[in-house]
Amino acid sequence: MDKILPLLRKNARASVADLAKASSLSEADVAAHIARLEHDGVVLGYQAIVDPEKIARESVTAVIEVKLTPERDGGFNKLAERISKFPEVQSCYLMSGGYDLMVVVEGRTLHEVAGFVSEKLSTQKGVISTGTHFRLRAYKENGVELKKENGPERLSVAP
Repeated sequence: MDKILPLLRKNARASVADLAKASSLSEADVAAHIARLEHDGVVLGYQAIVDPEKIARESVTAVIEVKLTPERDGGFNKLAERISKFPEVQSCYLMSGGYDLMVVVEGRTLHEVAGFVSEKLSTQKGVISTGTHFRLRAYKENGVELKKENGPERLSVAP
């Protein structure tokens, strides 16, 4: 069992010394292990988890369900890879269930996301249909709770 990877996923900014202490390994072993994870492509990058309500830049995030017709000799993979290349696409997943792909898209406005869906996504050969769901509020992002400290947790009940 890899001791370092779960620690990095929880806090990628942890120092090698802190990771060594938490994993009961030497700092040299931890540094070498992280280098190996990066070299082998296990760790692909590091990102900050940002509370969208606390930054000045307004943005709109949508989760889009996409039904596809699989391509000959490529199945869903070629279509998913093509869709993933759009700069608006933040994440793209092959799914089980009623639709084939779940695509997470970010834009500046509802119109921008709607334009992406109508002009770029749904016009792709093999896309049968889409269903767009707009994020209204985030409570947890990549395992991190986005704490809201303003106001009561429960809604007031008025007579």
